[in-house]
Amino acid sequence: MTTFFMAETSTCTTSSSIGSSPPPPPIFKLAQDHLFTILVLLPIDSLISFARTCKRFRSLTSSDTLWESICRREWGSTSVDVLKSSINTKNNQQLPWMRLYKQVSQLDSVSCHKLTGPDSELMLPSPRASHCLNFVSDCLVLFGGGCEGGRDLDDTWVAYIGNDFQRMLKWQKVNSGIPNGRFGHTCIVIGDYLVLFGGINDRGMRQNDTWVGKVVLCENYGITLSWRLLDVRSIAPPPRGAHAACCIDKSTMVIHGGIGLYGLRWGDTWILELSENFCSGTWRELVTHPSPPARSGHTLTCIERTGTILFGGRGSGYDVLHDVWLLQVSEEQLKWIQILYNLQDIPAGVALPRVGHSATLILGGRVLIYGGEDSQRHRKDDFWVLDVRQIPSNKARSTPLNSRGLQANNMWKMLKAKGYKPNRRSFHRACADHSGCRLYIFGGMVDGLLQPAEAYGLRFDGELFLVKLELETNIVRC
Repeated sequence: MTTFFMAETSTCTTSSSIGSSPPPPPIFKLAQDHLFTILVLLPIDSLISFARTCKRFRSLTSSDTLWESICRREWGSTSVDVLKSSINTKNNQQLPWMRLYKQVSQLDSVSCHKLTGPDSELMLPSPRASHCLNFVSDCLVLFGGGCEGGRDLDDTWVAYIGNDFQRMLKWQKVNSGIPNGRFGHTCIVIGDYLVLFGGINDRGMRQNDTWVGKVVLCENYGITLSWRLLDVRSIAPPPRGAHAACCIDKSTMVIHGGIGLYGLRWGDTWILELSENFCSGTWRELVTHPSPPARSGHTLTCIERTGTILFGGRGSGYDVLHDVWLLQVSEEQLKWIQILYNLQDIPAGVALPRVGHSATLILGGRVLIYGGEDSQRHRKDDFWVLDVRQIPSNKARSTPLNSRGLQANNMWKMLKAKGYKPNRRSFHRACADHSGCRLYIFGGMVDGLLQPAEAYGLRFDGELFLVKLELETNIVRC
C-alpha cells in the first residue's frame, strides 16, 4: 500500500493513454461515501500519506466533515459537541476541524484570565489549599481544604458555569458540616456524581470514609447539593490524606499513596467498585509488581483508551519526584508500568520534579501539568503538557518492555503562558469543563509577600482564574 501511494500520479486518472499500462487499483472505483467510511478509521499518519497521493484524495482528506468525525474519534463526542455549542457561527457554518486538530496537536501556549473580581458584595469561598474542585452538571463544586492556623474547612460551594465561561462567577454556599472538615482529600466525578475519599482534619486525624455527592439544578430553588456516606461494608483502605485519585470507568475509582498515621507514606493502590445506583461500593487492594513507590502530593489522571497516568509527588525520603507511571489493562488485568524518559534530554526539564501540582486531562487526550513546588519549597507557575500519544501502545510497541519499564521519547513540552499572570502556587486544585480546552484553577499556597511574617513565608490564596488553550478557528478564538 505504501509503495502504491508513493508511485501514484498527482491526478488519480482512472484510465491511461498507454494501452499496456495496468488498470487502476480498485480503490479508485470506490464511491466517495465508501472512501469516507474507510478514511475515518485510519491512523493520522496513514491519512496524511493517503492525501499525498493525488488531488482527488487530497481534496477528500481536507474535508472538515471528515475531520469532525476524526476529532470525535480522537477527542470524544462530548468535547466536540461542547466546542460546537460554545463557538457561535453564522448560518451554521462548519468549524475548521482540520485546522483545530492541527492546533491541538501542536499546542504551544495557554492564556490566563482572572475570574475573581473586586466586588465586595459577592460571596466568595475563603482562601484555602488542599481542597477539592470539580466540574459536574455544568457547575464548579468546591469542598473543604485547609486554611490559616492549620484549621480544616467543611463548607461546600457551587458556581453555575453554563455557556458563559468567562464571566465573574457567582458562588453559592450550599452546605456546611457534611462531610466533616478535612484537607488533603480527593474528590472525583463519575457521571453526574461526586465521590470523595479520605483526608486529614485539623487534629491530624487521617480518615478513610467515602462520600457521594449529587448536584441538582432547581429552577425555583437554585442549586442544591446533597452528600451522603457511602456504604462500603467492612473493607476500606487505611486512613490517609494527600493521596491521589481518579475514575477509570463509569463505576470505578482508583486511589494511590498518601500520608497515613505517624506521617507514613503509602505506596498501595486501591480500587472502588460502585453499585449501579451509587448506594454502595466495594473496595479491593490492587497488588502488582512493579508498582509506584510510596509518595504523597502526586496526581492520577485517567485518559480514555490509554490508561491512568501517575506523576510526581514527594517520596518516603522527602525527595520530590518526576517519575511517570501508567496503570492499564494488560492480559485482562490492571497493571502498573513505569514510563521511562531522560530528564536531561528535555529543554528546561530540570524544573519537572514537583509535588502539590495539578494534572488535568485536556482536549486531545493529553495531560496539562500546572504549578506545584520543588524540594526547596519553591513554588511554580509553569505549564507542561504530557503527551501520552508518545507512549507505545500494547498493540504496537516498537520499544520492548524491560524489567525497569517502557521507554517513551518526546512526551514532555513546556507551554508559554499569556495574559493574566497569577501567583506561583502549590496544593491548589484544577478542573476542566466538558470541552477540555478551558480549565478553572482555585486556591493553593502562594508566597506570603504581603505578610512575610507568616509561617514559612506562605499564605493561603482564594483566587479563581481561567486557563484556555490558545486555539484560533478563523471564526472566533476558543
